[in-house]
Amino acid sequence: MAEVAMRDGQPRLTSLAHGGGCGCKIAPAVLSEILRNARLFPAPPPPPQLLVGIETSDDAAVYKLNDTQALIATTDFFMPVVDDPFDFGRIAATNAISDVYAMGGTPILALALVGMPVDKLAPEVIGKILEGGESVCAQAGIAIGGGHTIDSVEPIYGLVVMGLVHPDRIKRNRDARAGDVLILGKPLGVGVYSAAIKKEQLDAEGYREMIANTTRLNTPGKTLGDLPGVHALTDVTGFGLLGHLLEFCRGSGLTAQVDMARVPLLPGVAALAEAGHVTGASRRNWASYGGDVSLSPDISAVQQALLTDPQTSGGLLVACAPDAAEAVLALFRREGFDHAAVIGEMVEGGANVIVR
Repeated sequence: MAEVAMRDGQPRLTSLAHGGGCGCKIAPAVLSEILRNARLFPAPPPPPQLLVGIETSDDAAVYKLNDTQALIATTDFFMPVVDDPFDFGRIAATNAISDVYAMGGTPILALALVGMPVDKLAPEVIGKILEGGESVCAQAGIAIGGGHTIDSVEPIYGLVVMGLVHPDRIKRNRDARAGDVLILGKPLGVGVYSAAIKKEQLDAEGYREMIANTTRLNTPGKTLGDLPGVHALTDVTGFGLLGHLLEFCRGSGLTAQVDMARVPLLPGVAALAEAGHVTGASRRNWASYGGDVSLSPDISAVQQALLTDPQTSGGLLVACAPDAAEAVLALFRREGFDHAAVIGEMVEGGANVIVR
């Protein structure tokens, strides 16, 4: 590993990791190959109670308990995306809990996943990471009921999260309909901000924007699950907006049309991307699925990078009936998501994305 930068006698968290946040995800094409090879071996058929499994790359598994309750189970963990240990813990916990909201559910319990280089980080620093995660779980109204720790080369933190949802109100990523409006709950650009942090090029205002964005729980999801006009739901994370939107398209067999001018962006993120603060994950994302995306000639390389930018604790992506759009936007704004915006629509066609 390269020389570790030090701060206050402790290494910068981001200097201990080869990647950060959801940018650590395995590229979509590589993941597909891994799963394809894994499925060469026969497996027993899933039980009928498993309402959502791995078939459509959804945000979580869902298991039916009875006629009114289904258990949502998910996990998410990654390396540091920021250097402040408390903020790292908060971001990782917010990101993990988001998968329950993205299924239209309510979180009920978490378990901590902790891997730390104990020879490099003081116990107080590791404790701050855990404290940050606990603070977000308290905000979500859930307890951390246990977990598992290991001594690892790179710092890793995340959660297993469980939630509940009515079996009839599960929001999958495959149920979008032609004519649906697409709404994005948070602005893009977290990956660009994190790349700038690595090079110490993100100013204090940019850092505040990043923390506010990545630690805002996607609480509208549990109410969106009750709205009949909402057909499909996911959260935008490591595969970028285009990657997660393609999951909508492949699941529903439809085309997504996106208006670039309507896509919300974090302040100053375009200038940072123009200056070269783009993650390697953004380029890997495009290499994995760019063949299924049509960009208008006036879409710049910077705009392409922002559309593939890996989001850590990103926003909810909603496909809803046009007459439900105002209610969805009003819900987002009531819960503090001021940047939520209509960014496009689903139309008949092949499973691809068109960016105008």
